[in-house]
Amino acid sequence: MDKKITIALAGNPNSGKTTIFNNLTGMHQHVGNYPGVTVEKIEGALNYKEYEINIVDLPGTYSLSAYTMDEIITRNFLLEKKIDVVIDIIDTSNLERNLYLATQLMELGIPLILAFNMYDLAKKGNFSIDKNKLSELLGMPIVFTIAPKQKGMNELLDNVIDLIEGKIKFNKITVSYGREIDEEIEKINNILRKDASLIEKYPIQWLAIKLLEGDKKVFEEIKSIAQFHELFAQVQASIQHLQGIFGDAPEAVIADRRYGFISGACSEALKKTYEVRHTISDKIDKVLVNKILGLPILFTLMWLVFKATFAISAPFMAVIEKAQGYLSNLVSGFFSQGSVIQSLVTDGIIGGVGSVLVFVPIIFMLFLAMALLEDSGYMARAAFIMDNFMHKIGLHGRSFIPMLLGFSCNVPAIIATRTIEDKRDRFVTILVNPFMSCGARLPIYTLLIGAFFSQKMAGNVLFSIYILGIAVAAIMAKIFRKHVFKGEATAFVMELPPYRIPTIKGLLTHTWERGSVYLKKAGTVIVLASIVVWFLSSFPRAPMQNQTVAENLEKSYIAKAGKAVAPVFKPLGFGDWKIATGLIGGVFAKEIVVSTLGTLYSTEENSRGLRSALRDAKRTDGNKLFTPLVAYSMMIFVLLYIPCMATIAIIKRETKSWFWAGFAAVYTTAVAWLVSFIIYQGGRLLGLG
Repeated sequence: MDKKITIALAGNPNSGKTTIFNNLTGMHQHVGNYPGVTVEKIEGALNYKEYEINIVDLPGTYSLSAYTMDEIITRNFLLEKKIDVVIDIIDTSNLERNLYLATQLMELGIPLILAFNMYDLAKKGNFSIDKNKLSELLGMPIVFTIAPKQKGMNELLDNVIDLIEGKIKFNKITVSYGREIDEEIEKINNILRKDASLIEKYPIQWLAIKLLEGDKKVFEEIKSIAQFHELFAQVQASIQHLQGIFGDAPEAVIADRRYGFISGACSEALKKTYEVRHTISDKIDKVLVNKILGLPILFTLMWLVFKATFAISAPFMAVIEKAQGYLSNLVSGFFSQGSVIQSLVTDGIIGGVGSVLVFVPIIFMLFLAMALLEDSGYMARAAFIMDNFMHKIGLHGRSFIPMLLGFSCNVPAIIATRTIEDKRDRFVTILVNPFMSCGARLPIYTLLIGAFFSQKMAGNVLFSIYILGIAVAAIMAKIFRKHVFKGEATAFVMELPPYRIPTIKGLLTHTWERGSVYLKKAGTVIVLASIVVWFLSSFPRAPMQNQTVAENLEKSYIAKAGKAVAPVFKPLGFGDWKIATGLIGGVFAKEIVVSTLGTLYSTEENSRGLRSALRDAKRTDGNKLFTPLVAYSMMIFVLLYIPCMATIAIIKRETKSWFWAGFAAVYTTAVAWLVSFIIYQGGRLLGLG
């Protein structure tokens, strides 16, 4: 008999593993010792469907850490011996606790089958399992067994053979440990990849996780590699960084994330879960993740975030705006009145960059609020709450995470779609992600809301813009899924980590990571853009005694370009050439919209703040340019039109196609024009304009 299969039986103590082993092998067993230790190794053999099957009964263990001899023996055997399939015996009545070992076995990459043993006792406990759903979520076959009655034994062996022959698929599901930990794992992986022999011997992801967990046995194994000192330094730096962020050892956080993966899977596939592992978390989730209350609570929380960020930030923004005016007047005194250099410094640099820096408080306040929700564990619940909705519009459940990241920046959000395995799901997520309002758009909203809406209405207006972005993304996802990327969205496990009290360091670190990108742009891209806009708005330069500043601006290079484009925006309510010019600049970076307007309006008259200048701006017929309806229409256009060049470039890189990058640029702008047109013209018909 040529066909041979080696199976390892793993499982927690008292899971029924030995009974299943005896059922499968009968009297064909022999006992020996594991190499180098006195612990007994029990093996058995049987013939089944033209296969000679060898089965090794591994010591019962709760995990694959290195704290007990049983744990070390089990994991060493799995790593060093050629195993075709591992059968993990699960005590179904203690499902979540038993699945913890399965998450670690998954990291080894060995084909895995789960035997849900004692299923009869579980049913008596009045909870049922959607086996097909759970199998799909975990990426491996599941077989219900009742070991004392020898039920499910042949089905187990059939699944082993089908797995070997490729009739059923083992999907290597990767547990996400969250952005912070995943980034540190990748840093360690980059060093481990330098040693080819190490990669051949161990699964690299498993090795990196063990190093982060401080596994002494693994450290001993890698001491001989040439990169050990570099690796050791990186591991220590990663551990220290993660401890500062989470206020706990990485090992504890990783364990929580594994249980979060398990909880998420069980929440979707079980009608009732026996385990109450996170007592406090579960009690909170009964309210926050409630099928009826979950969605209203989510939207209420987000609404409160926008209300609070506006209310808290307003005084700080006012101080910066006054400081900008004071600095402009102070600096202008150092130069000749009306000189080119005075105009460059006060109108170009201070007017342009200063108008963007005014919005630093609200940017940081929003990112702080998002970090608080993320670090506490609520963001994972938000994704869970939205999962059913995501599937209804044809999006992958995992798409919600990149879309959440899009509220910070679309570039890392699109990169985050790499976790979505199905190409269709991934492409749809990439194409609708630009509708998630990134932090760079926030200064434009804040400028217009502050100028044309009351403080009481500000948070509501801002909230409505973000909700509209989500709604448009949902509609376009449904259209893409129905007509372009046809097929069903695949399932995945939504991790539910336990709630944590965020650390001050973690909150400040995450806020600074996101907010500093905005500051860096203000100091680099926006300075350069402000100078370019100033030059184009100042030349050709006529003698000042012959023309006013406004007349000179009307004949500038930038005015000619803006006037050529402005008619496109006239049906949307904001067909002024200065606005058109700002929106063109926003193609390169959205912050440039505000800096361009700041430069143009300060060039016209630098004694006023930008919000005041917009309130007083006139059309050619003498009527005011802006009304609340016009301001809202413009904000919607900014929300939806072509994303910045960095986002277009990353779409090209992730799709490996200039076609999809160009398509994203064109279709988002078309959608923006259409939605803005409907809102503006519809508002006028209703008498709101």
